[in-house]
Amino acid sequence: MQSIKTKLKVNNYQKTILAKHAGVARHAYNWGLTTCITEYELRKKRPSAVTLHKRLVREVKSQNPWYYEVSKCSPQQALRDLDRAFKNFLTIPKRGFPKFKKKGKKDSFYLEGSIKIIQGNYIKLPRIGIVKTYEILPSVPVKNVRISKRAGDWYISFKYDDQPNPTTKERDIIGVDVGINALATCSDGSQFANVKAYKQAKKRLTRYQRRVNKKDPGSKNRRKAVKKLAKAHKKVADIRADTLHKLTTWLAQNHSTIVIEDLNVSGMLKNHKLASAIADCGFYEFKRQLTYKCEWYGSKLTIADRFYPSSQICSHCGQKQKMPLHKRTYKCGNCGFSVDRDFNAAVNLENYVHQ
Repeated sequence: MQSIKTKLKVNNYQKTILAKHAGVARHAYNWGLTTCITEYELRKKRPSAVTLHKRLVREVKSQNPWYYEVSKCSPQQALRDLDRAFKNFLTIPKRGFPKFKKKGKKDSFYLEGSIKIIQGNYIKLPRIGIVKTYEILPSVPVKNVRISKRAGDWYISFKYDDQPNPTTKERDIIGVDVGINALATCSDGSQFANVKAYKQAKKRLTRYQRRVNKKDPGSKNRRKAVKKLAKAHKKVADIRADTLHKLTTWLAQNHSTIVIEDLNVSGMLKNHKLASAIADCGFYEFKRQLTYKCEWYGSKLTIADRFYPSSQICSHCGQKQKMPLHKRTYKCGNCGFSVDRDFNAAVNLENYVHQ
């Protein structure tokens, strides 16, 4: 299955009805969490999502008529999400206890039923009506959608059945060395610049954050400042994601086998001098995108061993020597071969599949 997430182009009425759906979902989730805590303290037993929904209809809906202004799917799925959060807390290590939801933070809700894509960039939703999107949607049947709010904008996401579409390849094997100065250096000589979105926007983000701190808590001016800061952070994330998507799509569409390193990103982030630059590159996202896009386009992803010394081996004669990080040019002490260290590593990664 493939998934798509795109921005909605909504008017004021649609913004209101979307906010109502998110508010009902948040209210049902918080009510369910309170009920679960109370029940466990009294009976040492947590009610299931089905039991919570029956009580919600009997006790909450009758007292809050605004529940009937939105789709019934919104509170139902909120209680299912709560049930899954409890199961994750009990089964998955380092998962915390479910927290109460706050207005304006990760607002979202779920819809299912009579959903239909119309004329490419319009989608019909139950209880909301026809909503326009900024992108052309695939002409596929849609069973359910998730609508979320991010930095003041509403987004819709859904999954649909799709078959892999292998593409004609221009090159058989390519090695890719990812780094900080250049985002990716390929064994065919291609090099992709690192946009360094966070570094470029760091001063602006600092200024916006300072403005938020100066505003009185709970005031309208503070909400405006928070929204402006959120939009600036969103722009940084979008620039980074766009760069990675273009790179990974090009690699998967045009190469049969792609060889990358198994980087220890969490360990690299412990280096406080480089942590900000490493996080700005999105190494984990690069690997994640390549994994599923290779399946889409009929390519093979090979991940070299984490301890494979791609930067220390001479791609010309095979001699191994130490290469401190500050040395950007590889000069072989055996054969005298001189080349950029990133390109040398990329060629070694390409040769890795023949070992």
